[in-house]
Amino acid sequence: MLRDCLSGSYFSPALATSSTPIRHSKTTGLDCPRRSPPLSLPLSKPEQCSLHLPRLQPVSTLKHFLPKQTHLPQSTHKTPQSNVRLKFNLATLPPPPQPHSPPSFPLDSLLQHLLHLSSSPPNATFKPKFIKSAQPRSTRLTSRTDKKKFYLQKPNSVSVSLLENGGEEVAESADGAFDFLPGGCELLLDSIIEQPVSGLNSFFDSIMIDLIEVDLVSLLKGLDISGNWERAVSLFEWVVLNLNSQSSKLDNQVVELMVRILGRESQHSIAAKLFDAIPIEEYFLDVRAYTTILHAYSRAENYGRAISLFEHMHEMGLSPTLVTYNVMLDVYGKMGRSWGKILTLLDDMRSKGLEFDEFTCSTVISACGREGMLEEAKKFFANVKSQGYVPGTVTYNSLLQVFGKAGLYSEALSVLNEMEENNCPPDSVTYNELVAAYVRAGFLEEGAALIDTMTHKGIMPNAITYTTIIDAYGKAGKEDKALRLFVQMKESGCVPNVCTYNAILGMLGKKSRSMEMMEIISDMKSNGCAPNRITWNTMLAMCGSKGMHKYVNRVFREMKNCGFDPDRDTFNTLISAYGRCGSGIDAAKMYDEMIKAGFTPSITTYNALLNALARRGDWKAAESILLDMRNKGFKPSETTYSLMLHCYGKGGCLRGIEGIANQIYDGHIFPSWMLLRTLILANFKCRSLMGMEKAFQGLKKNGYKPDLVLLNAMLSIFARNKMNDRAHEILELIRENGMHPDLVTYNSLIDMYATAGECWKAEEILRGIEKGGRKPDLVSYNTVIKGFCRQGLMQEAMRILSEMTTRGIRPCIVTFNTFVAVDDVISYMIQHNCRPNELTYKTVVDGYCKAKKYREAMDFVSRIREMDNSFDELSLHRLTYGVRENMMS
Repeated sequence: MLRDCLSGSYFSPALATSSTPIRHSKTTGLDCPRRSPPLSLPLSKPEQCSLHLPRLQPVSTLKHFLPKQTHLPQSTHKTPQSNVRLKFNLATLPPPPQPHSPPSFPLDSLLQHLLHLSSSPPNATFKPKFIKSAQPRSTRLTSRTDKKKFYLQKPNSVSVSLLENGGEEVAESADGAFDFLPGGCELLLDSIIEQPVSGLNSFFDSIMIDLIEVDLVSLLKGLDISGNWERAVSLFEWVVLNLNSQSSKLDNQVVELMVRILGRESQHSIAAKLFDAIPIEEYFLDVRAYTTILHAYSRAENYGRAISLFEHMHEMGLSPTLVTYNVMLDVYGKMGRSWGKILTLLDDMRSKGLEFDEFTCSTVISACGREGMLEEAKKFFANVKSQGYVPGTVTYNSLLQVFGKAGLYSEALSVLNEMEENNCPPDSVTYNELVAAYVRAGFLEEGAALIDTMTHKGIMPNAITYTTIIDAYGKAGKEDKALRLFVQMKESGCVPNVCTYNAILGMLGKKSRSMEMMEIISDMKSNGCAPNRITWNTMLAMCGSKGMHKYVNRVFREMKNCGFDPDRDTFNTLISAYGRCGSGIDAAKMYDEMIKAGFTPSITTYNALLNALARRGDWKAAESILLDMRNKGFKPSETTYSLMLHCYGKGGCLRGIEGIANQIYDGHIFPSWMLLRTLILANFKCRSLMGMEKAFQGLKKNGYKPDLVLLNAMLSIFARNKMNDRAHEILELIRENGMHPDLVTYNSLIDMYATAGECWKAEEILRGIEKGGRKPDLVSYNTVIKGFCRQGLMQEAMRILSEMTTRGIRPCIVTFNTFVAVDDVISYMIQHNCRPNELTYKTVVDGYCKAKKYREAMDFVSRIREMDNSFDELSLHRLTYGVRENMMS
C-alpha cells in the first residue's frame, strides 16, 4: 500500500512547521465598503511579549505605522478622476525587462568543499572491513626479530565500560606487562604491531598455521594492553571469518575479552556485527558480558536481536542485574510501542528486590517522552517519589525533556523550581532542556535569554545550548539572528560541533545562501570538525526541490563514495527529497531499497511519505498511510498530525481539518504549539475564519506565543472578511510581541485598503515600504494598480505600472487583467510576450456588462481576433454567450 502511495506524480517537501510566507496573487474586492480607520504598524523597539488580544481603539493617523520620516503623499487629497477611457501611453511606459533565469545552484563548489573535508576526517573512527580471505596461505614464521619491540602505548581508554560496574582496568604497568605471554606469542605480537593496518588481513592469511596454534586469548590481550585494540579487533574478525571451523579458537574467554574491549571503546556497531557473525548463544558467558552485548545491540538499533538474547539469558538461568534491566528498558523505550513490556520489566525488578536508580527512572520517563505519553510520565514520576525515591538531576532532566518536546515551558519551569526546592543542583543539561521548552512554545527570545542566566549562575552554555536556539531561529526564518548567535558562540569560547554546523547548513540551504554555506564548510575545516552522515543527509534534503533531481543522485553517490553508508534516516531523507523533486518512481525505489537494506519503516518513514503528500494535498492517500501506520501499531506523532493538517489544508478538505481539531480540543491529541499553529494555517488555506479564530484562542489559552506567520494569516483573513477593526488588533499584537511587519504584512494592508476603495492609502503604504528600506514586490504593485482601476483612476494605475517596470519588476497577466479599458494594453501585452488569456478578455467584457454597455462589449469581442489572431473560436464563443446572457438577465 505504501509503495502505491509513492507511485504517480509525487509531492511535497520537508518541514511540517514550514513558515513559508503567505503571498496573495489574487484579491477579492468590496463594492461599497465603509471607510476604515488608519492602522498602526509596530515599528517600535521590541517590548515584553503579551499574549492577550485587547480590544483596541482605532489609531488616529496612518503615520504611526509607517517608518519614521514618512510623509503622506499629496495625492491623498486629489479628487477622483472621471472614469473615462484613457489612451495607454506606450511612449512614456518603458518596456518590461526580460525575465531573469534563476541562478544555478553552485552544488559543484559545495560538494568540492565537503568532499575535501570528508577525505581526511581528523578523528576517524576505526572501522574494520569484513573481508573473508579467498585463498588462505600457510606460510609459517621462521625468524624472530633481534630486538623485542613492545609498543607500550597508552590505550585510547583505560576506563571500563559503565556497563561493567567496577571491573578491573585493562592497562598494566610496563614492568612485567607481557610476562603472561607464552613462548612464540611475543614474536607474533611484534609482527602484527609492525604491519600496516591495511595489510593485516593478508598478513593473517600468510601466518594461518601460527594463528591456529597460538594462545589466542593471550595474543589478543597483548595487543590490547599495548594500545593496539584496533588490531585486536581486526584479528578477532579475521578468526571469526576464516577459522570458524576451529571452534576451540573461539572459546568463552576469547569472546568475553572481546566483549570487554569493544564495550570499553564504545564500538557498538562493530560489536553488533561481529557477534551476529558467531552463534553467541552457544557460549557460556557471564551476565556482565551478555549485558555489554545487549547494550551494543541497543546502540546499533538491533532491538529484535537484543530481545532474543535477553530471553536466551533467562533460558540459561542467568539472573539479570540492575544494569541488564536498565539496558532492556532502554531497548524497549527506543523501539517504541512497548509501554506494556516496560511495565512488565519494572514489575520483575520489584519482585527481585532491585531498587530503581537514576538510569532506571530517566530511561522510563524518556520512553514516555518518545511516545508523547505525558500523563504516563507524570504518573510514573509521582509514583516512584511516593515510594521514597529521591530524584536526582538526571531524572529531573529527563522529565524536563518530556515537557520540552511538548513545548510546555510552564511545566518545565515547575520542574526547575522543584529541583531548587529539593536542593538538587541544575546543570547544563537542565538549562538546555528548558531552552528547548521555550523555543518549542515559540518563545525564542526568552530561550536565548537563558544563555545569560546560565552564565550568571556559573553554568557555561555549551554547544547544545547554542545549537538549539540557532536551529529554532533558522526554522523561524530568522537566519541573520542565527548567524549572529553563531558568532557570539565562538567569541564566548564555545566550540561548535558537527550538529551546530549541520543546523546552519540546513538553514542556509533552504534559502539557497550558497556562498555562506561554503564559508561554514570552510569554518568546519578550520575547527577540525569532520562532516558526518547527518551533514550529508542535510545536503540531500537541500536538493529536494523541483528540477534538482540529478543533484540528489549525485550527492547520494558522493556520500557513499566517502564511506557513509545510508541509514534509515538517509532513506527517509531520500524519499522526501525525491518526492519534492516530483520523482515518484525514485521515491518508491528508495522505499524498496530501504526495505532490502534491512530497515523497517519507522514513524519517521511514514512522516516522510505524508510530508511529500502534503505538497499536492492528496489527503485521500495520506489517510491510507495513516491507517497503515495504525494497523502496524504505530502511534501518530505530533508531526504526523501536523502533516495531515497541511495535507487537508492544501487539498481544501475542511472536514479533515475539523476532525483533527475536535480531537485536539477534546484532549485526545495534545495541543502543542506546533499543532495549534498548523491548525491555524490549515484553516487559513480553507478560508475558515471560525476555525482560525478558535485555534488562535487555543494557542493563547495554552500560553503559547504566535509568530509573525500566524499573525499575518490572521490579519489577512480579517481584512478579506471586512473585519478591519480586528485587523487593527492583530497589528497591535505584532507590536506588543516585539515583532516588525514584513512584506506579507504590508501587502495584506495594501489589499485591505485597495479593496475598500481607499486607493490613496494603499499607495501610501507602498511608499512606506520603500521608506522602511524594503522593496515592494509584484504583489504590492499589482494590488495598488487594482485599487486605482476599481476607482476608475486609470492614469494613476498606469503611473504605478510605469514605476513598477522602471524598477525592474516585470508585469504579469494579473497586472494587465486589472485594467478595464485595454485595446492598447492588450497590444502592449502581446508586443512584450505576455499574451492575454481568456480571463484577460473576460475581465474587459465583464466591465462593459457591469456598466450595462452591452453594445461596446459585443464590439470589443468582435475585435479580439483582429488584436490577437491566436485566440481560439471556442473561447470567443463563450465570451459572446456571456454578453448575451447578461443582456437577458
